Amino acid sequence: MSEQTGNTADIADRKILLHICCAPCSIYTVKTLRGEGAHVSGYFYNPNIHPYTEFTKRLTTLEQYAKIILLPLDVDTSYELDPFLAGAMALGRDRCLFCYRMRLERAFQRAAESGFDALTTTLLYSRHQRHDDIKRTGEELSAAHGIPFIYRDLRSGWQEGINESKGLNMYRQQYCGCIFSEKERYRGK
Repeated sequence: MSEQTGNTADIADRKILLHICCAPCSIYTVKTLRGEGAHVSGYFYNPNIHPYTEFTKRLTTLEQYAKIILLPLDVDTSYELDPFLAGAMALGRDRCLFCYRMRLERAFQRAAESGFDALTTTLLYSRHQRHDDIKRTGEELSAAHGIPFIYRDLRSGWQEGINESKGLNMYRQQYCGCIFSEKERYRGK
């Protein structure tokens, strides 16, 4: 049950739960969804972010930004690093698949519990994420939970989001969040 269209009526007046990885990635995503008439609420659940100080920086930045743009925000502060690391290690190079599933599964559960009409994620804004895998995972979880997954390829707004986050002097991280991406970033791939 994945939806990708250019027709803004498809999500107009619908309650959309937006899984958010960080504030900079939410800028263009929220703007786009609101521009299509959706009622957007944010959800922060990211046990992949390491170290914990990075987790708190990203969360604090998102909370500050959500206040500025009047974005309702639901925060899950569980820091389930051990299950994340175990699952990611088991998949080796495909660790991102576990990360997507872990975070989106919890987001779908929250959407179902809270009566949202659909769900999407800021991961679709990033040029560094595996869109086909995110879409496939979203579709599988959509079928399991009975809530549509809204797929939008938002990479065209990459630079706009960067520029706006810099203009707001927003904390901008230098890696996706996990210890593996941090290692790749600072040691080279």
